Amino acid sequence: MTAPASKLLQPITVGPLELKNRIMFPPLTTGYEERDGSIGERSLAFYERLARGGVSYIVIGDVAPVMTASPTPKLATDAQIPTFKALADAVHKHGAKVALQLFHPEYDVPGVGRMVMGSMAAAKAAQEAKAAGDEETFAAKMAESNEIRKQAYAKLHHDMQHFVNEASVEQLTQIKEAIAASAARAQQAGIDAIEVHGDRLVGSLCSAILNQRTDEYGGSFENRVRYALEVVAAIKEAAPQLMVEYKLPVIMENPDGTPRGKGGLQPDEACEFAKLLEGAGIDMIQVAQANHTGNMGDTIPPMGAMPYNWTLPVAERVKALVSVPVATVGRVVSVEAGEKILEDGSADIIAYGRSLMCDPDIALKAATGEPIRECLNCNKGCVDAIQNRKYISCVLNAENGDEATIAIKPGEGDKKIAVVGGGIAGLEAARVAAKRGYDVTVYEASDHLGGQIVLAAAPPRKDEIMRSVEYYEKILPGLGVKVELNHAASPTDLNAADAAIVAVGAHDVVIPVPGADSDKVVSSWDVLAGKVELSGRVAVIGGGLVGTETAEYLLQHGCEVAIVEMLDKIAAGESETILPLIMSDFAEHGVEQHVKTRLTAITDEGVEAVRTTEDGAEEPVKIACDYVVMAVGSKANAFDLEGVTVPVTCVGDCSGERTADIASAIRTAYHAANEL
Repeated sequence: MTAPASKLLQPITVGPLELKNRIMFPPLTTGYEERDGSIGERSLAFYERLARGGVSYIVIGDVAPVMTASPTPKLATDAQIPTFKALADAVHKHGAKVALQLFHPEYDVPGVGRMVMGSMAAAKAAQEAKAAGDEETFAAKMAESNEIRKQAYAKLHHDMQHFVNEASVEQLTQIKEAIAASAARAQQAGIDAIEVHGDRLVGSLCSAILNQRTDEYGGSFENRVRYALEVVAAIKEAAPQLMVEYKLPVIMENPDGTPRGKGGLQPDEACEFAKLLEGAGIDMIQVAQANHTGNMGDTIPPMGAMPYNWTLPVAERVKALVSVPVATVGRVVSVEAGEKILEDGSADIIAYGRSLMCDPDIALKAATGEPIRECLNCNKGCVDAIQNRKYISCVLNAENGDEATIAIKPGEGDKKIAVVGGGIAGLEAARVAAKRGYDVTVYEASDHLGGQIVLAAAPPRKDEIMRSVEYYEKILPGLGVKVELNHAASPTDLNAADAAIVAVGAHDVVIPVPGADSDKVVSSWDVLAGKVELSGRVAVIGGGLVGTETAEYLLQHGCEVAIVEMLDKIAAGESETILPLIMSDFAEHGVEQHVKTRLTAITDEGVEAVRTTEDGAEEPVKIACDYVVMAVGSKANAFDLEGVTVPVTCVGDCSGERTADIASAIRTAYHAANEL
């Protein structure tokens, strides 16, 4: 695909800005910022990497105009302006424009802040008393500190549910003024645009579900959107040089027809509001999913949970009503999907969020035709990290979050590299080594690439994970990588190279209990690979990720399922955005969950186990079943190095005592190949 033929790469005028293409990085909470919310080295490197990859418009997510305890960027004081100026300068070097998404959380920030500071002051006084040998004052001040902190969290919890209705007009005015002041600082820093975060407090006020006020900000549609329009006017007055965009959160519809989200507006009201926004001078509208559901998977859904481009129908309606550009966001995974949206006239700008985390060079590659590493929508490294207060990173991108220090190095002379194993780790090692200019051959003993990824794609909703393998199938030939299928690498093969990377994966294991060798016992890997077909009642031993996914697979094939798990819950490591889908499936099909239960034997009738009760006692359990599926983990495969004389590095599942997830496999392979 070349630039002239690509609508995605065509420029567009948005208010006072000329964007060089239609590719947007939407607001995402990254966790890369400094503790005070300013833009530090990690943030700077991440956003500059996006700009270098050709993105035309970058929105910095969740920028608070006040000093909050939230781990997000903040532009609340003049002292923070220089770091945002450095951000603007870095992005502008590559021809991109940058916006700040200004938001205010739905709680009394000053009130909670005063309580937190009071708690800290009491704790400091306690430590001073302890240093002076005054244990009585120390104990009293620590008790005071803990009580104030407890009250602060109680107020925060209360406010998150009620502040939208309890905030005084004076408080709302102060918040509006803080947002305007932050916009003025952004203009001073050289930032190009402000995106009004139409969710959180603003979206709560717009919502007929959440807003129960009876004053001028509640009740009718006109009253509920009044504050949002006032915020827009305040920003435009405070920062008249900036382009102003509005993120318009819409309460969409779940596949079962129920409403999705609580903040924001229903589709019909959202369309009416879009016209009001244009009249208020908004330069661009981004149509997005409404939040306030308690699950980030509702706004950033994992693979299979929602259709591709599920917000697009409302974006189409909005675009038909306004003359300003409209952006669409929400599971637009591929360049082809974005091109079609633009070709159909459904939207003007395409927001690639997780996709740009996965491959920041989408724009450059769209111009050259180089294969793009497409996002899996797995939510493992990004959304899960946000919910767990960690910095985000894509499982497929080893450079994410460390762009300042990690990049593929130039090769060191002419080298031949042998890669043993065509799973995800071996394929990544081959890609990196070939990118460095080395002559690479991949030896795969089976007749296909992908390794365990093929098994991971078998359960319901998981087929999209195969995009990871398809990427390598597309890119490796162009890099000159030779792939030898049905070829178990020999010492002669390896010794013909200068170095070898071994990625031979792992194998599943069986719990050695009486009856484990019975014909009714099968491997979860064989089930997912389609090597065995089961029917009737099945006991799955192991409720980890593989066990729960195998259980879902069996349900899809008509089996009744019981899960036996030693821990106190199943799917302990599963994404919090995916877990509700699994549990809903299990509830619908009546899956038995035997937690705190240890397998002891397998009999003709079923399985015997021991359950640990609440008081620590053990009681016997018998579960009748026709088949038993072992899903209790895996063990690294050994590779015979006898006769191999070249340096060998093991990566992925076979690199250590514990087998790897996709992120670990990618990263061990990337770094090994980058050090050859």
